[in-house]
Amino acid sequence: MNTSPIVLLIQKIIKKGWLGKTFLALITLLAIWQIIVALQANPSLFLQQVINGLQLGFVYALIALGYTMVYGIVRLINFAHGDVFMFGAFVSFYSITRFQLHTWPQWLFPSIPHGLGLIIGAITVMAISMIACALLAIVVERIAYKPLRSAPRISALITAIGISFFLEYFAALNFVFSPNFITYKRPVEVVTWAIGLNGITTLGNGKAPPDGTILFSNIALIIILTSVLLMFGLQFIVKKTRIGKAMRSVAYDKQTARLMGINTDAIISTTFAIGAALAGAAGMLYAIAFPQIFFWMGIIPGLKSFVAAVLGGIGSIPGAFIGALIMGQAEVLSAAYISTPLRDAIAFSILIVVLLVRPTGIFGEPEREKA
Repeated sequence: MNTSPIVLLIQKIIKKGWLGKTFLALITLLAIWQIIVALQANPSLFLQQVINGLQLGFVYALIALGYTMVYGIVRLINFAHGDVFMFGAFVSFYSITRFQLHTWPQWLFPSIPHGLGLIIGAITVMAISMIACALLAIVVERIAYKPLRSAPRISALITAIGISFFLEYFAALNFVFSPNFITYKRPVEVVTWAIGLNGITTLGNGKAPPDGTILFSNIALIIILTSVLLMFGLQFIVKKTRIGKAMRSVAYDKQTARLMGINTDAIISTTFAIGAALAGAAGMLYAIAFPQIFFWMGIIPGLKSFVAAVLGGIGSIPGAFIGALIMGQAEVLSAAYISTPLRDAIAFSILIVVLLVRPTGIFGEPEREKA
């Protein structure tokens, strides 16, 4: 039976993915046009939004790294990962408010400089959050995921969703955390600088910034530096250590790695622990930047970080980092120049575009056939 030219053309368009590519090109041109207009209208406001996007993107990066590591090892989208992020925020909150652990250097060494003591104390609180989240991830992996290691992927995925709901509503109990919104006490004092043509000035409490200046705080500096250091630390572990080599071996071929003497169960648990530790650090950084925590605070940041991991190429550590920075910029710029209520919709539409145009993501590669 002869097929009409129109039908053949439609089939060719669908097969080549021209619809998705055309849609992506139009969205890209619209975004570039909007950025140029915003930059010309108010350059300082635009640069301020870029800084805000970087601050948010670096937090998303730490969460996205956990998603991409776990997927690279066991091919599981761990939707409970966002709730581990929430757990880390609460652990740091109680470490600060109830146990005052951020001030322990002043207790032991009264003569220590105040700023140095706060830095050491904040690092201690972050380390406690990371360790607590790592232990939680190991428990969850051993109880919920390990028995499903050889089960269909959909079983593990449904279990991950169930674990997510359990952690959220268990945390909402009064004897665990709380169902209420809680104001987060920052472990460091906020210092804000106004950067303009006349140089850099420190803003006092309640003072309005001069016109045409860009605000940059020590909170943003802490988030960026901490995220970069943890990113390089993760890269060092994966590329330069024996456990990193074992993780890459298990990710490539689990059965062969087991035959070569690698304890795959221990490596999988270690991967969950490292990813959860990064999420714990992200939870504390997020709470410092946006000082309000609640039991379901991990849902939206977790989902956006998952989109960032897919955008960068899930399974790729640099890809997750770059994807998260793009997500941070997309969210902040869309809220500033398009619509605040639409910022989440715009961020999640990136996932649809990526799946249409390049399902493997920016740095992702198609799965290789093993010999």
